[in-house]
Amino acid sequence: MKERKASSIYRDAYRRLKRNKPAIFGLVFIIIVVFIAVFAPLLAPADPNKIDLPNRLKPMGAPSRVCKNGVYLLGSDEFGRDILSRLIYGARVSLIIGVTTQLITTVIGIIIGALAGYYGGAIDMVTMRVADMLFAFPDLLFYIGMMFALGPGIVNMFIALSVIGWAGKARLVRSQVIYLKETEFVEAAKAQGLSDFRIIVKHILPNCMGPIIVSVSIGIPGSILAEAGLSFLGLGILPPTPSWGNMIRAASSYLRIQPWYAVWPGIVLMLTTFAFNLLGDGLRDALDPRLKQ
Repeated sequence: MKERKASSIYRDAYRRLKRNKPAIFGLVFIIIVVFIAVFAPLLAPADPNKIDLPNRLKPMGAPSRVCKNGVYLLGSDEFGRDILSRLIYGARVSLIIGVTTQLITTVIGIIIGALAGYYGGAIDMVTMRVADMLFAFPDLLFYIGMMFALGPGIVNMFIALSVIGWAGKARLVRSQVIYLKETEFVEAAKAQGLSDFRIIVKHILPNCMGPIIVSVSIGIPGSILAEAGLSFLGLGILPPTPSWGNMIRAASSYLRIQPWYAVWPGIVLMLTTFAFNLLGDGLRDALDPRLKQ
């Protein structure tokens, strides 16, 4: 009965999501970006790190010796590398950072939040005070300090973004668990003699998935922007690995000569984060039971 009710809730949420045109636009755009990132070697017209110094800072449509189609569709950078190819490969970095960071913080947040909400007492007090201390730090300043201490690199960026990112997930899960542990179906599970682990995993956490999904979908663009900001400051992904952030950093020195060099990664970054936010807002509305008609 409970499984049928849960499936009915998600079917209703899916129907509401389909009626939300901005959310569907965001979903379609994200699917396109993911497709481009996965098939980057097939779609990119050139090796993103292929240097051709005689053709540096060329405008859009200029002849190219490094591109398969013989044209710099979006121009070239300061080393004669194809900007379009670097944008395509940069999508891989942004998605890997955004998705992986959210997976790490979500797993940590679920474990800590579930334990704090279910058992309360000292576990709840200690974990929530640690979360409060993390909330006291401005996110970007914390990331900058962590990357200064750890050094640039994708693995260190996972660590820096995850150290503070789990706190919000933990508080979200904790609040859901505190409410759900007092419900009748959880009391019935306790009366049957089920272990705490089974009650949490089988009966409580599945009913927390709606808010968690929304939190992840909204958190991914935040992680993508954090990577872009750190890479722009020279603390994130270092060249020659292409990322939208370090492309904007490199282009900032050539705004008068080749302004579109900075515009293209900025546009792609803006549209991608906007699409994730549209999808997150749509999921929040779709999974909100108060909106059920």
